[in-house]
Amino acid sequence: MAANQGERTRRRLSTEERREQLLSVGARLFSESPYDEVWIEQVAEIAGVSRGLLYHYFPTKRDFFAAVVERQSERMLRMTAAVPGVPAREQLAAGLDTFLEYVHAHAHGFRAFHRADAAGDQAIRRVYQRALAAQERQILATLAADPELGPVAQQRPDLKLAVRGWLAFTTAVCLEWLRGSDLTREQVRDLCARALLGVIAP
Repeated sequence: MAANQGERTRRRLSTEERREQLLSVGARLFSESPYDEVWIEQVAEIAGVSRGLLYHYFPTKRDFFAAVVERQSERMLRMTAAVPGVPAREQLAAGLDTFLEYVHAHAHGFRAFHRADAAGDQAIRRVYQRALAAQERQILATLAADPELGPVAQQRPDLKLAVRGWLAFTTAVCLEWLRGSDLTREQVRDLCARALLGVIAP
């Protein structure tokens, strides 16, 4: 009886709800284990669906991983969204705290994502480019709205390029940190914050 009730509950999920369920399972598994140790069969079993249904949503494991990463990138953007009235310096520190906490908790997925991007994986590259552009827009908008840094930013025609370079720097720092750096999370946060602020207002 309980099993039949479970089947009925699963069938009631909409297409979008099912997709979200699969992505949630994927986010947990890819954060806990290296990419090569996560099996599609494992995802399907935890979600209570057939492997064929999972492949209906995501044709390959790489497509599934790319979708998981994109969903997590969108989630991170929401978590670090600008707060009107809060100075950009404070928002930068808080946003980096949130980001570094995520990176530490999802170390396997973070490393796998950047390994795939560096290897030229086109599915991952597309996700990376979209996430990068969204992060740039968010940072530039926050700087432009800040009473202290906004006027300085307006005088910097190279600011967009500088922000993109800072994002690459922050990624590199995080990867090194995950390899076993002696720096604390607070030290990594302050290092990244100083790097961006130094570029904007040296």
